[in-house]
Amino acid sequence: MEITQEWKQENRDFIRKKLIEYNLSKLPDEIKQLVNNIHFILRDESGKIVGGITGDMVWYRLHIDFLWVDESIRGKGYGKELLDSMENFARENHCKLIQLDTFSFQAPDFYQKHGYEVIGVIEEFPTKEHQQYFFIKRLD
Repeated sequence: MEITQEWKQENRDFIRKKLIEYNLSKLPDEIKQLVNNIHFILRDESGKIVGGITGDMVWYRLHIDFLWVDESIRGKGYGKELLDSMENFARENHCKLIQLDTFSFQAPDFYQKHGYEVIGVIEEFPTKEHQQYFFIKRLD
């Protein structure tokens, strides 16, 4: 046996595929579901992207990867509209929960205001002055 450090996309894909195969072998058929990558984009009148939200859905759980709104239009409700779009997508696809993470300098208050529950915090990350928050929101 030998451990080597080498970056190749095909190695990463192989390891990911094998873990997914293992995971699926442990789950009942009713929750096996294809991964759906989902995103909603906010454009201004000229077509320029000024916001968006991205995520993926698997096993009836939606994970939000990124939510961004251009600083010039923050505080005008567009973040909430993007989040609502993602939540509606999750409900339409029978998701049971949404999860995400954010940093203290990003938007933890925003998510709490919209019904997300803190399930974990990593203190002093990514710097001594900040924290990383992990959230979930259970859907009806």
